[in-house]
Amino acid sequence: MKPPAKIPPATLAKLAKLGIHHRADLLLHLPLRYEDETHLTPIGALDAGVTAQVQGVISHCEVMFRPRRSLICRLQEGNEELTLRFLNFYPSQQKQLAVGKTIRAIGEVRMGYFGLEMVHPKCRAVDDDTPLQQSLTPIYPTTAGLAQPVLRKLIMNALEAIPLTDTLPPALLQKLHLADFGDSLRLLHNPTPDISASTLEARSHAAWRRIKFDELLAQQLSMRVHHRERSKHIAPGLKPQRKLTEALLAKLPFTLTKAQQKVWREISADLAQAHPMQRLLLGDVGSGKTIVAALAALQAIENGYQVAFMAPTEILAEQHYLKLREWLLPLGIEPVWLSGSLKKKEKTAAAERISSGDTLLAIGTHALFQASVEFNKLGLVIVDEQHKFGVQQRLALRNKGKTEATSLLPPSRGKAGMGVDSVSTPASTPTLTLPLHGGGNMHEPHQLMMSATPIPRTLAMSYYADLDVSVIDELPPGRTPIVTKLVSDARREEVFERVRAACLQGRQAYWVCPLIEESDAMEVELQNAIETHQQLSEALPELNVGLAHGRLPPAEKAAVMAAFKSGALQLLVATTVIEVGVDVPNASLMVIDHAERMGLAQLHQLRGRVGRGAAESLCVLLFQQPVSELARARLKIIFENTDGFIIAQQDLQLRGPGELLGARQSGVAMLRFADIREDEDILEQARQIADELLRDLPDVARAHLQRWMANKHDFLQV
Repeated sequence: MKPPAKIPPATLAKLAKLGIHHRADLLLHLPLRYEDETHLTPIGALDAGVTAQVQGVISHCEVMFRPRRSLICRLQEGNEELTLRFLNFYPSQQKQLAVGKTIRAIGEVRMGYFGLEMVHPKCRAVDDDTPLQQSLTPIYPTTAGLAQPVLRKLIMNALEAIPLTDTLPPALLQKLHLADFGDSLRLLHNPTPDISASTLEARSHAAWRRIKFDELLAQQLSMRVHHRERSKHIAPGLKPQRKLTEALLAKLPFTLTKAQQKVWREISADLAQAHPMQRLLLGDVGSGKTIVAALAALQAIENGYQVAFMAPTEILAEQHYLKLREWLLPLGIEPVWLSGSLKKKEKTAAAERISSGDTLLAIGTHALFQASVEFNKLGLVIVDEQHKFGVQQRLALRNKGKTEATSLLPPSRGKAGMGVDSVSTPASTPTLTLPLHGGGNMHEPHQLMMSATPIPRTLAMSYYADLDVSVIDELPPGRTPIVTKLVSDARREEVFERVRAACLQGRQAYWVCPLIEESDAMEVELQNAIETHQQLSEALPELNVGLAHGRLPPAEKAAVMAAFKSGALQLLVATTVIEVGVDVPNASLMVIDHAERMGLAQLHQLRGRVGRGAAESLCVLLFQQPVSELARARLKIIFENTDGFIIAQQDLQLRGPGELLGARQSGVAMLRFADIREDEDILEQARQIADELLRDLPDVARAHLQRWMANKHDFLQV
């Protein structure tokens, strides 16, 4: 193999924007689509809607100024003509497309004003002897200033320079009917004309199946390794003392459901172990996760350890604070409250109570993991709505309880990974050290993460394989089913009357709006919360109407929420700040304005704010026409289903895992090639093989992770 040429610094910077830091990363930078330049289509045989390559002579070329400045050319082949239209062009292009030049053009054929045309086709001057391409032309994801030919050349050089040895043994490939890794990569980067471009772009070809399997296997291996390593770290063994937990259970006005009892037993057993728990507690809206979290906190407190309880929004964190304070104060436990909105003096006082160990329970927002907050003896971290926190935020809070740390990976090499000097040899990727046997001496707190966004099985298999998962799959008794109605905005006045009737009967109602104020980017008119509050106050003068939104000062927002909870306010107009954390059993009517603009998880969360008492509850989804196909599908799903897990599964089918995971916020490494909606069978195979490799062939597992995960440090820490 010839040594690869050095890559210029300017090109390195552009590659870094694509996540390419080492020459080996180029191998897995796979095409988005392909252009077929292997044959010519006669102009007379073209149809609108197809992408084709044609060749002919420019018979006419001029700049036209109506309806806008455009370069219009006629490409002639015999008696047939095709229009080439360019809206943005340079003088060099006009010269290339001069009358009499023989041109080969490839692009999508459309029906235009003058017949069939191509808009901005890719063109090049040829002669009658210019050969056709011998393979499909790959089109790669790229960034500004990095042209496709440059990217193709870099990738071809990497294919020649780096040995494409297979990480998996031949017997396993044969057993799973998988193609060779090297052959698969070469085919995807340089497919032959006999392979259908549509098969490649649909990622259904055997070469794509191999790449998807490898990616999913690496993901499963990394999570299994993380799970194993966690069992070797040291955490306080918080044995059940039962005195405080039993005292709390005796004082509650309700009894735990069977599902709550089951998950509590799982969590309690985990806390008693001398290695850190990392358990995800899933429960639908209103299933009673908070009391389970309170019991977990008490088990830590009874052992003399501190508990940090963190929520993503101040309103949710404060609801937890008030609820836990109500439950725990009679037991002699006074939680401390810490949020960004506190005055400096109050923050300092709270931080001092935490660092001194004067309080064993700290509840708050992201303020809990700021550098100025130090815990005296942190034993348990509880994170609600965990997917709304960034991975670094969650790690920062967990790390406050560590006394010693080891890593699955060596220190990051920063930006030096593919520098001008370091790329001169194929061995430019860092070495991945995975202690599949033996362990570190890490002291860290237990972690309980909670989510009211149900996770479909395929998501749990793929993205939470390193966690232990508990599910509360039962609602407390006495909850009446919530009736959901779809109502057009044209019947808005009727909804006003429905609100009036409910409130005059002694019930309370929410009216949720998606925006606080108009946005210039929105073309449709939206009723904002402030205008809606004024409108409802005028239409329903006999009701006390409150207003809550994200721009209210925290003290005012808290006062409004307290007034609604006490019954002083009958109707609360709010933005989605009330999506989670608000528990008012007397509220039996929820109106969601412009429901067509909200996601399924959000709609389900909002609907769950009612139906918390014995009275029959109603959720009105007020929508405005026209409704897009996606919005129509969402509204149909939420109308027909009340089970959060079914809704989450259908949401996954509609939009993929990104929103359910909160991927942009969570730091969860998303899959680049596999699609868990379509590749569940491959995922299932990868799960099984990951366990087999770690048990029987650890060197194979290490080599596979080296190829796929050498630079994904955070993936192993999520």
